[in-house]
Amino acid sequence: MTKFVYLFRSDPSVFRSMSPEQMQQTMKKWMDWREGLEKNGHIQQGQRLDGSGKVIRGNAKAVTDGPYVEVKDSIQGFLLVEANDIDEATELAKGCPILEREGTVEVRAVAS
Repeated sequence: MTKFVYLFRSDPSVFRSMSPEQMQQTMKKWMDWREGLEKNGHIQQGQRLDGSGKVIRGNAKAVTDGPYVEVKDSIQGFLLVEANDIDEATELAKGCPILEREGTVEVRAVAS
């Protein structure tokens, strides 16, 4: 099995604009999706990321508050999974609830 990282990107304001009921439904979808991956032996580890951080850029090593990028979406979390190949990892990622709110899942193989 090969290790892959799922990087979850979305506009943080989308989550903040949800009603408490919508948040609860979305969190349940996340827990169900993750539980399914775990039951089938795909999950290695993962965490949701908070909105704070720092960004260091270029040779000048300029530090700015972050993790802000020049687009509205930012990385909200990650998950380390195992799959037979990138096609299986991609197929598993299609069940991610972030996609229902126009977020993205970037699937990257971990270099060995």
